[in-house]
Amino acid sequence: MRSKTVSWLMLLLAFTVACADDAPAVEAPIVLVEGRCQIADAAAAPDSLNAVACRADFEALASTPLDASLPGARSAKVVYDTFNGRLYFQNSTRFAIHYRFVSTHLSGNGMPAVPSLAAFNTTEYFSPDRRFILGAVTHYEGPDVWALELSPYDTAPAAMVTTLYNAVKAAAYFGPALAFHPTSDAIAATARGLGASVRTISTEQIYAQIDYQPLTLATSIGRLRFSTAAQLASQHLSYEDIVVLDEAPNDIAVVQGLITQTFQTPLSHVNVLSQNRRTPNMGLRGALRNASLRALEGRLVELSVGALGWTIREVTEADAEAFWAAHRPTPVTLPAVDLTVQGLVDIEDVTPEPSGGATLRDVIRTAVRAFGGKAAHYSLLTRTEGVPIRDAFAVPIYYYEQFMRDNGLYDRLTALEADPRFRTEAAYRETQLAAFQQAMMQGAVSEALQTLLRDKIAREYAGGKVRFRTSTNSEDLDGFPCAGCYESHSGDPSDWPDVLDAIRETWASAWSFRTYEERTYYGIDHRSVGMALLVHRNFPDEEANGVAVTANPYDPSGLDPAYYINVQAGGDVEVVAPPPGVTSDQFLYYFSQPGQPVTYLARSSLVGAGQTVLTPAQVYALGTALAAIHQRFSAAYGPAAGNQGWYAMDVEFKFDDDGSGGTPRLFIKQARPYPGRGQ
Repeated sequence: MRSKTVSWLMLLLAFTVACADDAPAVEAPIVLVEGRCQIADAAAAPDSLNAVACRADFEALASTPLDASLPGARSAKVVYDTFNGRLYFQNSTRFAIHYRFVSTHLSGNGMPAVPSLAAFNTTEYFSPDRRFILGAVTHYEGPDVWALELSPYDTAPAAMVTTLYNAVKAAAYFGPALAFHPTSDAIAATARGLGASVRTISTEQIYAQIDYQPLTLATSIGRLRFSTAAQLASQHLSYEDIVVLDEAPNDIAVVQGLITQTFQTPLSHVNVLSQNRRTPNMGLRGALRNASLRALEGRLVELSVGALGWTIREVTEADAEAFWAAHRPTPVTLPAVDLTVQGLVDIEDVTPEPSGGATLRDVIRTAVRAFGGKAAHYSLLTRTEGVPIRDAFAVPIYYYEQFMRDNGLYDRLTALEADPRFRTEAAYRETQLAAFQQAMMQGAVSEALQTLLRDKIAREYAGGKVRFRTSTNSEDLDGFPCAGCYESHSGDPSDWPDVLDAIRETWASAWSFRTYEERTYYGIDHRSVGMALLVHRNFPDEEANGVAVTANPYDPSGLDPAYYINVQAGGDVEVVAPPPGVTSDQFLYYFSQPGQPVTYLARSSLVGAGQTVLTPAQVYALGTALAAIHQRFSAAYGPAAGNQGWYAMDVEFKFDDDGSGGTPRLFIKQARPYPGRGQ
C-alpha cells in the first residue's frame, strides 16, 4: 500500500461521464488573502512547513499528481501528528509518500519510533488508535477548488476527519475555501456524520467545472476537420487529419489526432487505437464551438495533448510534410503464418508451456503463427489457476488460407491492388473492399473442415449457438493490438448454413475498409495476414460484460496500484462501444490493499440508482482472476521478462449464468498486452 497523491481522483474526474448539466450547483468562489511567503527559492524548499501563507509556498511543496489525468491539479500531503498536536505540510516532491516523511522527521529524538512501512500501512490508515492522520490538499485549478482528501481506503472516523480539516483550515491561507472531498463511497458515508463546520464538496460538484480530459498524451500535425460520430460512416478520413467530433465513435480510421466534446472511457477502441498509434486524444467540452479550434478549421495545425493542458497552433505545409515523414510508423512485419498445422485443436494444446530453454514469449510467438494472438493467449489461461474460461478449440490459420486460395480470392485481391484507383481513391477502395467481402460470403468452405466442425460441435459443444472469434497474426500483439480491427460472429449448429455464414463473415472482417487502412498505415503486407478461429459456446444472454486493465493506467509510478474496471449490465451494450448517453460502472479496485477497497468512478445508467452492476463477491472473483493473469503474463511482457517500464494486460470478461437462472459466474474472454497511455 502507498499513501497517495491524487491519482485516483484524477481518474475519477476524467472518467466520469455523467452530464455536467445534471450535476449539483457549485458555490461561488471565495476570495482568498495571501500572507507573507516563507519560501524564497522553490528549488531550496524545506522538507515541510507548519503553515502555508501564500500560493507560492503551496506550489513549492506540492507535486503534480502521479497520473495527471486532470489538468491544472497540484497536491501537497499533510500529516497531523497526535503525539505533539502539530500539522505538517510535507514537501511532496521530495517525499512522494507519507511514510518517507514521517520516518525521516517524526521518528525518535524524543518522539515515538515510526515502525516499518508494512506496520505503518496497517495502522495509520485503518487503526482507530493511529498516531498520524494522513491526507492531501489538492488544488484543482480549473474549478479553483481547494480539497482535503484521504486515501479512498482510509477508515478514519468523522472525529479524525474533523481534527485534520480544522488543523489545515487554520494553518493555510486557503482555509476559507477548503472543502472536504470524499474519495470513495465508504468515506462519503463517513462524511455524512461530519458537523456543519466541515464544508464538503462532491465529485459531481467538482466535475461539473472540468472541461478538459487528456487521454493519450502526444503531439502531432494534421489538418483540422470538424464532424460528428454519426457522419463518419459516410466520410473518408486521412492519416493527415486531426478530427473534432461530438462524441467518441465506435471506430475510426487512422488519423493524426482526435478531440471529442463528450468525455471518453479510456478502454474504448478508439482510445486504445490512439495509444497504439501514439496520436493525441482528448475530451473537451464544447469542442465543436470552441473559438480557438474553429478559427483553425481546415488548416494545418500542431495539436499537443499534455497532462496539464493542451495547445494548438497553425503550421506550414513544410512543417506538416516533415512531421509526417519523420513520424510514419516503422513498418510492422507480421509473424509468418504456419500452414503445417491442420485439424481442430483443443485450446489447451495451442500454446504449450516453455521447455528446453524457450521462454513464455517464445511459445506465444510460435503459437501465433498457426493460431493467432487471441487463441495463443487464451490457451495459457486454461492452465492459470483462478481464471475461469469457456472450453474452446481452435481452427488453425491453414483453413483460412485454404478458403482464400481455393475460392480465387487472393487472385482477386492481387488484381484490386494493381488498380491505380484502388491505391489512390479512398471512396473507391472502400467500395471495392465491400464487394470483396461479399465475394467471400459466397465462397465455399471445404468439406473436410465442415466434417471436422460438425463432429466436434456435436460431440462436445452441442446445445445452443457457437461463437467463432477472430484470432489473427495481426492483433493482440505486443506493440500492435489492433483493437476492434476484426469481428466475431455466432452460428447455430441446428442450421448449418448459419454456421457457415458465421465463419465466412468472421473471415471477411479481415478485409473491412478501416482494418485495411490500419494495416496500410503500418506498412503491413496484407497478404501476410492469416486468421484462425477461436470457437466456444456462445454467451446467449450474459448478465454483465466488461473490460479491465491489470494495472492503474494513469499511474506509471506504481505508487497507486489498482485495477481499472469498466463493466456494463447485460450483453447488449458493450462497454467499449456504448450508445450515446449510456454510461457503465467504472471503478478502481485496490485488490492488493488491506480491505480491498473499491472506488467507483462512474455508475451504469442501466441499473437502479445506488446499485452496481457487480456484487462484492463478483468483484472479488474478478480481482482474483486479474491478479492471476497479470502474474501469468509477466514472464512474457512484464517484470519477469525484464520489462521495468509500464506493464498491464487488457482483459475482457463476462458474467453469465449459462441459462440456469442461478448466480452469474465470471468467464474471462481474452487477455492481451495493454499499450499504455503515451508520454
